[in-house]
Amino acid sequence: MTVTLVEVNNKHPLHDYNQRSPPAGRLRKMPRDKAAEQLNDFKEAQKGKNETLTTASGCPIGDKLNSMTIGPRGPVLLQDVVYLEEMAHFDRQRIPERVVHAKGAGAFGYFEVTDDISKYCKAKIFSEIGKRTPLVVRFSTVGGESGSADTVRDPRGFAVKFYTEEGNWDLVGNNTPIFFIRDPLLFPSFIHTQKRNPVTHLKDCDMFWDFITLRPETTHQVSFLFSDRGIPDGYRHMNGYGSHTFKLVNAQGEAVYCKFHYKTDQGIKACPVEKAGELSGSDPDYSIRDLYNAIEAGNYPSWTFYVQIMTFKQAETWKFNPFDLTKIWPHKDFPLIKVGKIVLNRNPKNYFAEVEQAAFSPAHMVPGIEPSPDKMLQGRLFAYTDTHRHRLGANFLQIPVNCPYRARARNYQRDGPQCVDENQNGAPNYHPNSFSGPVEELKAKETSFKVTGDVDRYNSADDDNFTQAGIFYREVLNEEEKSRLVSNIVHHIIDAKDFIQERAVKNFSQADPEYGRRIKEGLVKLKTERSKM
Repeated sequence: MTVTLVEVNNKHPLHDYNQRSPPAGRLRKMPRDKAAEQLNDFKEAQKGKNETLTTASGCPIGDKLNSMTIGPRGPVLLQDVVYLEEMAHFDRQRIPERVVHAKGAGAFGYFEVTDDISKYCKAKIFSEIGKRTPLVVRFSTVGGESGSADTVRDPRGFAVKFYTEEGNWDLVGNNTPIFFIRDPLLFPSFIHTQKRNPVTHLKDCDMFWDFITLRPETTHQVSFLFSDRGIPDGYRHMNGYGSHTFKLVNAQGEAVYCKFHYKTDQGIKACPVEKAGELSGSDPDYSIRDLYNAIEAGNYPSWTFYVQIMTFKQAETWKFNPFDLTKIWPHKDFPLIKVGKIVLNRNPKNYFAEVEQAAFSPAHMVPGIEPSPDKMLQGRLFAYTDTHRHRLGANFLQIPVNCPYRARARNYQRDGPQCVDENQNGAPNYHPNSFSGPVEELKAKETSFKVTGDVDRYNSADDDNFTQAGIFYREVLNEEEKSRLVSNIVHHIIDAKDFIQERAVKNFSQADPEYGRRIKEGLVKLKTERSKM
């Protein structure tokens, strides 16, 4: 076992720099965690194996330490294909970073059915109790770049790819049951406010709070974000949600609306603000490390999987729009129905191959699971798949981590860059045809539904933006949690312009008068303290 050396006496931990080694008797051995031991573990596994170094085409390399030159001081030759291949690949080894959810961790495992929901859904993944379906999960922060810290205040992505025998089902959500906006047209602008000022290239408090306060529907999610749960203590201690409303269809063609929840079996645990700040500097990869080490130690994280069900009739008469992503379905009205369990029991064999290239899209649905009229979901059905084609190429679904390996993909799509399978051999590439090309499966046809209304651009800005945010403040949080929520908001918005602060106080006051009053008082107090410095 590899060890590191640490101090054991009471003297100053730094010995004289002029000494070539620490004095004897002052050091002891300390084991390293599994993440730190990865290279040594690989070395141990390779004992007895003598692998030859080769080019990408498999040809053996005789010298990988020295370029081919004319004489010891001469120029490098163009015929040095070992050097040329090394640099050409190095120049291209980074693919475009995800626009959102750039920083993340992944792991593999399975979903096991524990309760029967076949009366709601015909998807084969739910067909029998005890059935296991392999899956991959990617956790992430949302706004930061790939090198950002894991412990920032930010929603967390929670994307699940189920490798079912009917094709891949991607359930792409967050660790919150709601979101900031309800119309996808606003999404690019919202994300821009989470990124960097186009001139200063710095995070900009005015950008963030200006947008937030101009769109009051953000109040519910912002309250969640600045609560304790805005900084989870690693990925294992947070819930996951499909967030959107979906449609489930049973074998008889009967449909209901649904929301997906997965509750952490490890328990909810938040990271205190002070600790989060320290970790941002000392261990910015804290959440990735925590997940990796837990799985390597056999401490497999798990989540219990639930659904909420709403009938079409209930949806038509419900007191608010059930497809509004800024709102939850109250559990007392639509109780959680247990379905199964998600277990993660394998770390990626290679991060780039199995996490960075993993591509999730809510458009990937299996028979029995369909979209609802949720506007944000409708927008994501296009956007996610489109960004994968840009980032990974037209054939991104041929990449092993994305390939529907338990189902056989057969269609009339051909060619394109990085086509690495048999390209469907000699099968016809047009439809319809008379030469045994793949045909439709009528059982997979989507359910029909009636839609009425005038085509227009409907303003949803005032669609009850505050009721549920007020309930969250009054009924979900205890007094200590309320105080931390107010403090977190105050210390973040204090750097925004005064008129933006005033608009924020007005919005939070409409959610709950005490909520807004405490934020206003906190701002006044903090400004007074700063003026005395």
